[in-house]
Amino acid sequence: MANNKEFVKFDKVDKSYDGKVLVVKDLNLDISEGEFITMLGPSGSGKTTCLMMLAGFETPTNGEIYLDSNPISNIPPHKRGIGMVFQNYALFPHMTVYENLAFPLRVRKVSKEDTDKKVDKALSMVSLSGFESRMPGQLSGGQQQRVAVARALVFDPAVVLMDEPLGALDKNLRESMQYEIKHIHESIGVTVVYVTHDQGEALTMSNRIAVFNDGKVQQLSSPDKLYEEPVNSFVAEFIGENNRFSGEVTNISKDKCKVKLDNGSEIFANPIAVKSNGEKTIVSLRPERALINTKEKLENNFNGKIEEVIYHGDHTRVRLNLLGNKDFILKVPNSSANMDIKLGNEIGVSWNSFDARALDPK
Repeated sequence: MANNKEFVKFDKVDKSYDGKVLVVKDLNLDISEGEFITMLGPSGSGKTTCLMMLAGFETPTNGEIYLDSNPISNIPPHKRGIGMVFQNYALFPHMTVYENLAFPLRVRKVSKEDTDKKVDKALSMVSLSGFESRMPGQLSGGQQQRVAVARALVFDPAVVLMDEPLGALDKNLRESMQYEIKHIHESIGVTVVYVTHDQGEALTMSNRIAVFNDGKVQQLSSPDKLYEEPVNSFVAEFIGENNRFSGEVTNISKDKCKVKLDNGSEIFANPIAVKSNGEKTIVSLRPERALINTKEKLENNFNGKIEEVIYHGDHTRVRLNLLGNKDFILKVPNSSANMDIKLGNEIGVSWNSFDARALDPK
């Protein structure tokens, strides 16, 4: 688990490829030793560029990157002591598994005896002991990716960078690899910087997540905080599913505000990013936070008409027309209590003001 020693630091880092457009803007980011941090964001948000600057394949236009308090912008990639795992595995096809893992050790002039020990250890870490003499072409996609992870760890790097490493795997394999990488990280405590655009992957694996958009970190938080307390409407939309209402603040106190929606209805919400009456806002509500036909007395109670019902095994996804929003989504646990969920029915929907977050309208 991470300790609090600052290990990687991006200090006022900008990056431009053409001298005009900044793809990374004034990035300040501290990563603790032993932390698993994920850079998450849509394509073009700047996350992979940050990883490439840390690896040494790109140079910051302004600012500096520090590794263990040392500036590294002028140090070539192979001298940074950083392991890398890519989406396409990047194994040498003409080398055995053993030779693939021994390669970074040979470059570092490690003795044959120590190389054997380190290769054994790295392969047992990814549950591939006994695969030393196989060629990459004889391995499944998941096995190849595990070899790539072992090769990144074999020389005891200070930091391991992973760029969409599970993107080419099928869903089940991908999920089991997420847990595997998470467990490897927990057992050896190496610092991991991971890049993905898959929010589920980020939530599953990370100590903290940096959500990127437009070259900036929008929010840096633990997975639960990011999901439960998004600071703006971009983060709320990007992490998990969300119901949105747009409107204007008509009344505000410390922990509650009244919002008049575009269709004229009024709802109560949690004033996260609004400060005064008359402000425009987007109110964000997670589907699982809304309850149906509840006996509890919650501040927001409305009726909606069921437009679509999709069965998902452990829950049913219900789309309603509610308060002028034709795409209001509920996730209802499947139980005998909810048998009145039928297309065309009217149902009562309630939620707490605390769970409806009044955010900036950007």
